[in-house]
Amino acid sequence: MLNSVAAVTALLATAGCGGAAGRARADSAPTKAAPRRAPVVMFLGDSYTTGRLGQVPELTYAADTARTLGWQVILGGYRGTGFVAEGSVHKNFADLFTEQLAWRPAPDLVIVSGGHNDRNHPPATVAGAARQLLTTIRQTWPDTRMLLMGPMWGSGDPTRSVELIRDELANVASEQNVPFVDPLRERWITGDRVQGTGNAPLYILSDGVHPSTAGARYIAGRFVADLRALKLARP
Repeated sequence: MLNSVAAVTALLATAGCGGAAGRARADSAPTKAAPRRAPVVMFLGDSYTTGRLGQVPELTYAADTARTLGWQVILGGYRGTGFVAEGSVHKNFADLFTEQLAWRPAPDLVIVSGGHNDRNHPPATVAGAARQLLTTIRQTWPDTRMLLMGPMWGSGDPTRSVELIRDELANVASEQNVPFVDPLRERWITGDRVQGTGNAPLYILSDGVHPSTAGARYIAGRFVADLRALKLARP
């Protein structure tokens, strides 16, 4: 009888040690980290952002930026449009935001880029429209980050009206506490394509306005550098 009790006691002890050891091994097993979700980023802009006539959106600087940074990207806007300018679709950025983007789930970041097509409108009017658009985006998605990018320019010196619009947009961004990227001041495109000066002959098409595929990649590289400096590469 004693031998039987001792045997059962030894069996239970062994089982207990084995169970504890098994649990210890299980606890010490490495756990797989959950895959990091790609940020969802929306662009709203003109032909530089969504593509000129005949250009597929995948070849724009916006798409190149998303590929470089591993974003899920949604491109909104249309060629010829701006904060005030309505282009051939008779819609400005605010209209296109409502139609193309506002009904979607909240993204991590919204990038609004434009002003080039607003050059025939008073800078103060453009600023007022930009201010209202940023306010609308913030009210739509309170937790979404925003970035405003000023107008781009192709070959030659930008017109005075475009520079004034850039200045107004920079002021709006400061008022709204939104980061501002300034392609004109940073001189992303330099020189004149026809005269063969600067980098315009390398990156701007014969229309003197739009970037080539190589130009879009170059612009994306400049933009990515700014986004990293602003700590917005992983919004």
